[in-house]
Amino acid sequence: MMISRFAAALGAVAILVTGSGAFAAGTDTGQDTMVNGEMHGRFGGPVYNGAPALDVTAALVKAGGGAANYSTATALVSMVGKPTVDAEVAKLSKQYGADAVTQWLKTFDFAVNDSLKIATAAGVKLPAPAPLEGKALAEALVKAGTDSQGYFQIELLLDKAVSHKIHVQVMNDIDAAPGFGKKADLQYHEISNQAFYDVAQALGMTSVKLAPVH
Repeated sequence: MMISRFAAALGAVAILVTGSGAFAAGTDTGQDTMVNGEMHGRFGGPVYNGAPALDVTAALVKAGGGAANYSTATALVSMVGKPTVDAEVAKLSKQYGADAVTQWLKTFDFAVNDSLKIATAAGVKLPAPAPLEGKALAEALVKAGTDSQGYFQIELLLDKAVSHKIHVQVMNDIDAAPGFGKKADLQYHEISNQAFYDVAQALGMTSVKLAPVH
């Protein structure tokens, strides 16, 4: 019940998505794109323009060690356990290469930290974390990022976590940051889509589909 309530809160003002949700893998338009009458993000997935669920975002930040020491690896271990994370990292390393996975984790950390920096500069403070931990938090995040066609889209999750405006600014910052760039931005979205899909399957959420961008 707790998971369902917070997942519903994340999607309470979500836009209605129509069409197949198809998006060419590896494509970066650099901007939102109209797909079947709906706006989609630059790497696919419907654009969400509602208010972000900052309490759930705060729960993710807490799982990752807090705003001052956030680590995506720590957050993942907190949610699904070290054996599952180790197995997933090994699987992703075979699929994308070890360097790409290392870069993905660095980019994910950068994205969270940059989001917090942007929000702080805008006078936005994270509220108390939602009472979600471990697999319950992981399941809520997967549900929040799953579009109406059943595809997990990291673009959708990030819109709901920090707002579409901040999400776009973060992508632009990744593109411009030394040591990152557009390739890292693309791989961040590709590997995130694959990783969250894999997490969904591990959690028994077998109806979740793998996004075209992966």
